[in-house]
Amino acid sequence: MNIRFRTLPALAAALILAGCATGPDYARPEFELPESWSAAAAPEARPARVPERWWTLYGDPALDRLVDEALAQGADTQIAAARVLEARARAGIADADRYPAAGLNVGANRTQSSRETAFTPPGVPRVTNAHRATLDVAWELDLWGKYRRASEAAHAEAFAAEAAREAVRLALAAEVAQRYFALLALDAQVQTVRQVLATRAETVELMRQRLDAGIASELDLRQSEAEVASARSQLADLERAREAQEAALAVLLGRSPRAAMQGAVARTAPEATARIDDAPMVPAGLPSDLLLRRPDLLEAEQRLVAANARIGAARAEYFPAVSLTGYVGSESEQLARLFTGPAGVFQFAMGLAQPIFNAGRLGYATAAAEAQRDQALAEYRRAVANAFADVRTALAAQRAARETALAESERAEALRAALRLAEQRYEAGLSGRLETLDAERGYLAAELARLDAVRAGRAAIADLVKALGGGWVDPSAD
Repeated sequence: MNIRFRTLPALAAALILAGCATGPDYARPEFELPESWSAAAAPEARPARVPERWWTLYGDPALDRLVDEALAQGADTQIAAARVLEARARAGIADADRYPAAGLNVGANRTQSSRETAFTPPGVPRVTNAHRATLDVAWELDLWGKYRRASEAAHAEAFAAEAAREAVRLALAAEVAQRYFALLALDAQVQTVRQVLATRAETVELMRQRLDAGIASELDLRQSEAEVASARSQLADLERAREAQEAALAVLLGRSPRAAMQGAVARTAPEATARIDDAPMVPAGLPSDLLLRRPDLLEAEQRLVAANARIGAARAEYFPAVSLTGYVGSESEQLARLFTGPAGVFQFAMGLAQPIFNAGRLGYATAAAEAQRDQALAEYRRAVANAFADVRTALAAQRAARETALAESERAEALRAALRLAEQRYEAGLSGRLETLDAERGYLAAELARLDAVRAGRAAIADLVKALGGGWVDPSAD
């Protein structure tokens, strides 16, 4: 079938105009950023690069396996991954609106006219058959970029979903590391209290023997028994906290309800503790705009890009909508003659729709899109400010954690020595049992505080890496 369209020049001009798009083009907002990070306080060597798998800095294979498990099957990562797939699908739908739509339409009907209400000329049968098969095509020309801007917004939303997924993975890895080291700290604290409890139980037995021998008072015995009960109470609280921490970590790893209820989290021995001075520090002079690659900032920026594109889509509604429709096929009364030459039919049509009056609807829609853009801009600026505040806080927390851990270590060592001296003075009869008990309580509190300070130092590393958006690279190291 040879069809000549005299409107082809007009159509070509329309296609050229389709390259135009309304609306503002996106430009990244400008920020007053510091030139570089402030130098970290620690004088030790700092890594110029931190790998993507930053948790390997701890040098703990058990932690490496747990983070991999959480990233592979954690509920948060699966939800984020599904949202990425949804956003990509919606971007595909927006892209499809820019192209012609074609469909096959096949139908048949049998109709009988009424002799009472319809006039049937002589020779025309009351019952007629109709068979039809056509290929229908429809396309609205995107002259003003309405669909292109919608596609731009949808793709920006897809990029935002991908950035959100990376933010979830980063936060999940950091939380797993922090909970893991909290669990290690509780293991070490439980072990410490059990050792103290065993020592106190031996002391109680010794006090009973001395009381029977008449060389100790009942007051010393009762005080020693009270210290045993105090240690048992501390141990019960620590074991409860450890069970709660292990259960929370199992859920974070995405394990089954049975595993969360009955399973154990594999970990290193409590005594295999990392040194606090092994913590990575941010190199001085690292450019501060490196922080703009943080996943949550990328997500906020892509939300801004999408909101900006929707302004163009809203403004395009002011202009005429030009649509092309048509079909080609066959129509016949007899099915056997449906695809013969005389049965051929076709139609080509062009339509133009220009809004004239809609009670301000288009203006309100444009104003709403602009307001959404302003909201996204404010949220992006706030996210950038929060990111730098996070880094500042994390840097301060890491320095404080190092200083606290070192101070608590010195304190625990000093109180350990004081306990030995108190025991020697008690054995020599130079002091009472109460002095020894005070020294023992002081040492136990200091040791538990030291273990918690080591945990805080490890957690500070995860907070710092999270604040920086993952690893970092020092350009001066090349």
